[in-house]
Amino acid sequence: MNNQEGTTAQSLRVLLKSARDIMRKDKGLNGDLDRLPLLTWIMFLKFLDDLEIQREGEAKLSGKAFKPAIEPPYRWRDWAAPADGLTGQELLAFVNDEKAVRPDGKRGPGLFYYLRSLSCTDGDDRRQVIATVFGGLQNRMISGYLLRDVLNKLGGLNFKSSENLSTLGAIYETLLREMRDAAGDSGEFYTPRAVVRLMVAAVGPRLKEIVLDPAAGTGGFLVEAYNHLAGQVKTVSDLQILQGKSILGCEAKSLPYLLCQMNLLLHGLDSPRLDPGNALRHKLTDIGEADRVDVILTNPPFGGEEELGIQNNFPGDKRTSETALLFLQLIMRKLKKRAGTGRPARAGVVVPNGTLFGDGVCARIKAELLSEFNLHTIIRLPNGVFAPYTPIPTNILFFDRSGPSREVWYYEHPLPPGRKSYTKTSPLQFEEFKPLLNWWPQRLENDRAWKISSKELLATGCNLDRKNPRGHAETPDLSPEQLVAVILDKERQIIEIVLNIQNLLKKSQEK
Repeated sequence: MNNQEGTTAQSLRVLLKSARDIMRKDKGLNGDLDRLPLLTWIMFLKFLDDLEIQREGEAKLSGKAFKPAIEPPYRWRDWAAPADGLTGQELLAFVNDEKAVRPDGKRGPGLFYYLRSLSCTDGDDRRQVIATVFGGLQNRMISGYLLRDVLNKLGGLNFKSSENLSTLGAIYETLLREMRDAAGDSGEFYTPRAVVRLMVAAVGPRLKEIVLDPAAGTGGFLVEAYNHLAGQVKTVSDLQILQGKSILGCEAKSLPYLLCQMNLLLHGLDSPRLDPGNALRHKLTDIGEADRVDVILTNPPFGGEEELGIQNNFPGDKRTSETALLFLQLIMRKLKKRAGTGRPARAGVVVPNGTLFGDGVCARIKAELLSEFNLHTIIRLPNGVFAPYTPIPTNILFFDRSGPSREVWYYEHPLPPGRKSYTKTSPLQFEEFKPLLNWWPQRLENDRAWKISSKELLATGCNLDRKNPRGHAETPDLSPEQLVAVILDKERQIIEIVLNIQNLLKKSQEK
């Protein structure tokens, strides 16, 4: 299989299934939440080695010097490729320990310690990316013999074939979905593919525009945006722009960062530009035009709380611990004021219902959104779109830099006939958005769509939680979990308002 240029999708699935079956025998791994990261970092190193071999060959043909990102004996071909290479405790020691006997028989840094120590040289940031990827990783397998079996299996992956890359990308998305399902109550949830595709189609990124997801997760928005832009490539120059200047992401958690890197690599982006830090860590007023982008597509985390140090990066009257509101301010700040492509900078953002009806800090942020941005559309999503990850009802905000809002269009996406909610086994399908996409370019009011003037919204405390005036939409039938989520969200807002009042009283007393 190593020598095959074209491997069938079925054989690749069988190969990956075999590797996962081996992992199931290892007592150090607890379910897919452990198995998929292991599978990913092994595939990551195999991918890099295949890419390095290809680039080294190209450099020789052109008479140029080649400097590898990973030096011997730490390349895949040195320690993983030989079927009779290191195994058992020697393999575990080489992978895990700070100092170990290397495949060349000499003593030196172990694999993970070496990879974490890499630094950027000669403007090639691949080494820094590798160091960041492995900075937060651990090898959880406790059997070196089983690890050797996994390496031998995954050695059959061929990343040199574009056909294989496309197939592996599709298979990898399936693996990511399985991991998301396994996440359960771990606090992570992900955007359904149908919603991602809708948002990318509605915003319509163009080549030469920079697309950002400041809360990238495993890269769903970035992959879909990359695929959308790839369809516009016609020249070598276009391809260079796509590969080097189009896609940006930020993901602070080490596991999603690794998964996002691999997801983008498998879908054809050679050198993903991902920031491994918290996107909220910069002072908002320090973000200038040079730091801004043309398009933002994201589903920022909501329901979480940020520490005081992060909150202090935001204006005093708009500080909050609510992550979703901080991200919304960041997104507004990160949109270019002067777009160079003939279209205004624009964003599509998933927000919880609480953002629509929230007052206090939330209302002040929405007032800025209505007054300084064109909030042109709010898509109201029905029950269960994010099942089983969260029961919280959600919406999509679409806004741009074309000027202040004049009117806000609402579109209430219906559930299929006879359904009360989407579920894990019966999720939302992209085809269901066809009426919405047909309505999008030439808007008329109908049973699902209506508009409200921004003056009315501003005059009523910026409450964006507006119901369908025609009343044809289904009456919400919330599950107990959804009702609890709504109640908790409102309680959180009440607590925040009380804390703000206490702070104001304290300041007045100090004066």
